[in-house]
Amino acid sequence: MNLLDVRQAAGLLHLNVKRVQQLAREGRLPATRVGRKWLFPERELVALLGAARSDDAKTAVAPSGGLSARNRLAGRVTALTLDGLMAEVRLAIGDQELVSLITRASAERLGLRVGGPAFAVIKSTDVLVATEE
Repeated sequence: MNLLDVRQAAGLLHLNVKRVQQLAREGRLPATRVGRKWLFPERELVALLGAARSDDAKTAVAPSGGLSARNRLAGRVTALTLDGLMAEVRLAIGDQELVSLITRASAERLGLRVGGPAFAVIKSTDVLVATEE
């Protein structure tokens, strides 16, 4: 069994270290405390991420439980330009095209590819890009 420290778990979950520690203390994340350190079973965290993703797939146009944004638009990636640390993502949503600049790491983590499905999550002046997986 592969155990992660709190920083590794925070990176995997895309959360702040303090938030991961709080969730572990509350028993909302699988964890074991050894002395002053929290250890997290990687397999169980990955399984939790998979469960969250399948829940999102069931509510494709409903707001995600982890976001306060209400505008989540399903579309397809029509173009993806990776340049240095940034990525330009073009999404076709109905007969409209939306362009978003995100980090290259986010584009790679989301597995974005031309022709693949993605969501535009719009909140205030920000447009976020998400996938079901």
